[in-house]
Amino acid sequence: MTSQQNASAGIEAANDTASRTLPFDDAQDFADAERGFVAALTPGVVRNAAGDVVWSSDAFAFLDGECPPTVHPSLWRQSKLCAMQGLYEVTDGIYQIRGLDLSNMSLVEGDTGVLVIDPLISVETAAAGLALYREHRGDRPVTAVIYSHSHIDHFGGVKGVTTQDDVDAGRCPIIAPVGFAEHAVAENVYAGTAMARRAAYMYGAALPTGPLGAVGAGLGPTTSTGQPTLIIPTISVEHTGQTVTVDGVAIEFQMTPGTEAPSEMNFYFPGRRALCMAENATHTMHNLLTLRGALVRDPHVWSKYLTEAINRYAGRSDVVFASHHWPTWDTERLTEYLSIQRDLYGYLHDQTLRALNKGTTGIEIAENIELPPALANSWSTHGYYGSVSHNVKAIYQRYMGWFDGNPANLWQHPPVESALRHLDFMGGADEVIAKARKSYADGDFRWVAQVLNYVIFAEPDNAEAKALQADTLEQLGYGSENGTWRNFFLMGAYELRNGSVGTPTVSSSSDIGAALTVEQLFDAIALRVDGPRAWSATIVLDWKLEDTGTVHRTQLRNGVLVHYDIEGDAGPADATFTLTEADLDAALIGGADLGRLIADGRVTVDGDATKLAELVGYLDAPDPDFAIVTP
Repeated sequence: MTSQQNASAGIEAANDTASRTLPFDDAQDFADAERGFVAALTPGVVRNAAGDVVWSSDAFAFLDGECPPTVHPSLWRQSKLCAMQGLYEVTDGIYQIRGLDLSNMSLVEGDTGVLVIDPLISVETAAAGLALYREHRGDRPVTAVIYSHSHIDHFGGVKGVTTQDDVDAGRCPIIAPVGFAEHAVAENVYAGTAMARRAAYMYGAALPTGPLGAVGAGLGPTTSTGQPTLIIPTISVEHTGQTVTVDGVAIEFQMTPGTEAPSEMNFYFPGRRALCMAENATHTMHNLLTLRGALVRDPHVWSKYLTEAINRYAGRSDVVFASHHWPTWDTERLTEYLSIQRDLYGYLHDQTLRALNKGTTGIEIAENIELPPALANSWSTHGYYGSVSHNVKAIYQRYMGWFDGNPANLWQHPPVESALRHLDFMGGADEVIAKARKSYADGDFRWVAQVLNYVIFAEPDNAEAKALQADTLEQLGYGSENGTWRNFFLMGAYELRNGSVGTPTVSSSSDIGAALTVEQLFDAIALRVDGPRAWSATIVLDWKLEDTGTVHRTQLRNGVLVHYDIEGDAGPADATFTLTEADLDAALIGGADLGRLIADGRVTVDGDATKLAELVGYLDAPDPDFAIVTP
């Protein structure tokens, strides 16, 4: 198997051309990113209680050097900006912790303490950020936490800045948009295993940092690997214009559901003339469909909400900041910045719809669409995290689905069967590899990756094909301006050379599991039923919840686990379990021994308790190590 290679002549030439043609003399972003610097965390390393490193800013120190041929110069520039680390003053009484996780943690000083916005991914990084703030601004108590939206990098570190006891006692309200808990939990549970596995590719979890490996994810350096947590919100924001005052700080909210997250909100601080845009306006083109997987986002409403933010708040603001990247100051500049972001999503949406209504397919639109000069020339619209290519395909998917309308594509063979047939038509593996080597020499890496994929899926043990494919994916990574594309390509090369790395990062926690509603809990179990094995089984179980007085029925039939609340006489069940909702969570997803809970008297059973064991026997386990670049 090959080892890592240097950039090919063609990739080096393309990167050199980018370095000479892009507007690198525009240094405004660096001035903005450096403005308000107070202090850095030194050393820039965060460890967990066991002493393991869960975050290292110092690992990105190589970005202080000149851009090498193995990194797109535009991505190198973005990565340098994202790697700036420490405590920064945004405006009077508002500070940010940047460069200690994928996201920022913002802090707004109140009359007696400090409000924390979006406490990062991990308890450890959030605690380190808060400690850095307190070192320079005093030991202020946390008097509120605001979750801007339902992604884990905006709530996971909450127990690093406050406690459940302080929240329960009313000393620290948790403020979030309506629907937050439902979406935060569902994303990390329903498709959590698959998303987490692909997130290892998206963020380059196994890649060494450096010019041949990870240089950043475009939205931030990378993700921390500490412990994620969750505290359920105590104040739900439900409508635009809603105002909440906490610790003397007035906050006006703008609801933006269906934009970057299904539950999201911007907010305005009238006393500070400061606007927080959550993750709806950052210094990159964002994702309309992330490479790790998610629901397709709506660029049409995203653009409209940006227009609303401009009209409601821009003229009253002196600074706009967000949960990633650096702020933009001055009313005129921030208005133009928000307008450029608005026009970006609106243009992608409208032009994709215009083209698809002429019969053009998603892949064709993505290959041919061009941004207007004003958008293309703005650094904030470059595809460091999202990209024109995969965003256009996402828009097509949102409206038209996976099928492009050509009946030849309606019933294609699955990957392995398709690969076997392609290989046979193309003259066999040796012939394909020989031709691929010529295409590699010609710099046609996209084609090489496609044809070698046939060889690998037809002959998974073909070492020559895997070695050449690793080299090919590596070159595609070296030439990518997009941080997540680079990571995907380089992770593919890494796994072809070294085998699967599985899912190195943590995407769930006991807090997230405990936050499941009864409906979500049984939904998550239903997703694990092995349908064919359970076709002939019929099992009816009732769950009588002492703390809510409700009875929830689960019924397995025809390989489907349906569940619903029942009242009155709903017919007999095979068994009825009487317990609290907490013990239900513990028994079904928390790893508790149900037999022990029954023996201890915490759970009582009426009927045939063995039916539960039979149901559990039909459950399949998700695979966090599934193959991606091999069959």
